[in-house]
Amino acid sequence: MSVWPGFCRDCLENADADQPCPACGSTRILTHPELDTLAIAHMDCDAFYAAIEKRDDPSLVKKPLIVGGEIRGVVSTCCYIARTYGVRSAMPMFQARKLCPQAVVVKPRMQVYAGVAKEIRTLMRALTPLVEPLSLDEAYLDLSGTERMQGMAPARTMAKLAMHIEREIGITVSIGLSGNKFLAKLASELDKPRGFAVIGMGEAKSFLRDKKVGVIRGAGKVLQARLERDGITTIGHLQDMEPRELAMRYGATGLWLSRIAAAQDSRAVEPGGEMKTISSETTFNSDLTSLKDLESVLWRQAERVSSRAKAMDLAGRTVVLKLKTADFRLRTRSASLNAPTQLADTIFRQAQIALKKEADGTRFRLLGVGLSGLAPGIEADPHNLVDPQSDKRAAAERAVDRIRTKFGGEAVEKGRGFKKS
Repeated sequence: MSVWPGFCRDCLENADADQPCPACGSTRILTHPELDTLAIAHMDCDAFYAAIEKRDDPSLVKKPLIVGGEIRGVVSTCCYIARTYGVRSAMPMFQARKLCPQAVVVKPRMQVYAGVAKEIRTLMRALTPLVEPLSLDEAYLDLSGTERMQGMAPARTMAKLAMHIEREIGITVSIGLSGNKFLAKLASELDKPRGFAVIGMGEAKSFLRDKKVGVIRGAGKVLQARLERDGITTIGHLQDMEPRELAMRYGATGLWLSRIAAAQDSRAVEPGGEMKTISSETTFNSDLTSLKDLESVLWRQAERVSSRAKAMDLAGRTVVLKLKTADFRLRTRSASLNAPTQLADTIFRQAQIALKKEADGTRFRLLGVGLSGLAPGIEADPHNLVDPQSDKRAAAERAVDRIRTKFGGEAVEKGRGFKKS
């Protein structure tokens, strides 16, 4: 019998890895020598958008499902069945359709996804105030010191959270647990979907040794190419080099690589910390030129960004407009606000100013809008003494949000949403 601490992920009772759970018979047993001491978790919802679509329409459960744009769009996400055909997120839709012609394709329902994300975020924050969102569907949690409050070690707390999300919200999540953010994120990718993996600090260096440098978050293609030219392709190569040598070759980046290769990551889990922008964009089925058509698309994107910001309890100080011309030239325009916002109306109005200048007959294939300079939601949209009408518009938008929360994302549409695109 294992001397390592272990428990059943389906009932939380003590269990041993070598046999089914004595309480419920489940074989989903989690054991690890450091299981009761690790407290940094990364949680990622499994195929988030697709999982919600299958939850809401059971006829889709056994079918390959793609959520995303149409002919010229891209895949937002896809279910695990579609992934077996080679379909991946961010893949052009025409390519995904070639790989899996039998797939069901649905348009994203951002309002619904944002609402589910808010539910999950609320559950996380009930466990610890140290929740750092990375996107709608993933976040870091620091559960240090929560044992007395929760009555169990962080590992069991996270397993209990996963059970609750699956039973009450109807989707599954994967969890990684370790002693720092870098390792927790890696762990969450080891056992998908519906997984729970642990990387202990005692095994971390040996675990990392044969991994490609590309698994290091922040080591982009340019850096990887430079390292490869120098004969460095694995983390083991970095481990075998002295920090001083790496610093001489790559400066501060070399010292950072040395620390990461040694499984050292001192970054704290900071609420609202790592996300830099909240954005949404769409590629049109055919190029658009008229301001009226572009404004209609802009409004829908502004609503999506607003929904995400509200779900993550964040706001942005800068509104960014993104346009891509028919010949693939990218244009970005930004406007700084007097105070952070999370309102669709404010996002739209600020981006609209820039859009009017750009809509000069140019053919556009893509439009996006985003918020940067993120701040806590509590700082969003203070009372406006200069434009009293803005307070009325804000109150109206929040009333619409309450109706949509109660009756569904399509319950209320503003006039802008009915314009043709």
